[in-house]
Amino acid sequence: MSFKPQGHNERAQSAAAAKKAQLEQFRAKFGANDPNFAARQAERVATAQARAERQAERDKQKALEREEAAKRAEAERIEREIAEAAAREEAERLAREEADRMVAVEAAAKAERDRRYAERKARGVKRGPKK
Repeated sequence: MSFKPQGHNERAQSAAAAKKAQLEQFRAKFGANDPNFAARQAERVATAQARAERQAERDKQKALEREEAAKRAEAERIEREIAEAAAREEAERLAREEADRMVAVEAAAKAERDRRYAERKARGVKRGPKK
């Protein structure tokens, strides 16, 4: 080593060389020439495949649940519409009955007025302002 300070290019080159040396050392230690590498790699592949299968099964189950929920929602909507229609029909029936009752009450009141009028006529009593 010299006592001359290094420039930027020299420091970058030495850092790149150190990184390259570390990478070569790592590859030598954990690379394809390791006897357990193939077994570990096969285990990783098997684990990844099992994970993918489980995920596919979960996705399939979720799709079935969404479909069932949609069917339930549709059935509930239909039941609600039927109940609303029945309630409307009941309200209309009650309104007709009330209208019929009011007509009957008014007819009875008119009949009573007519009866009283006929009795007065028969007695010869005049009603109204006195002159």
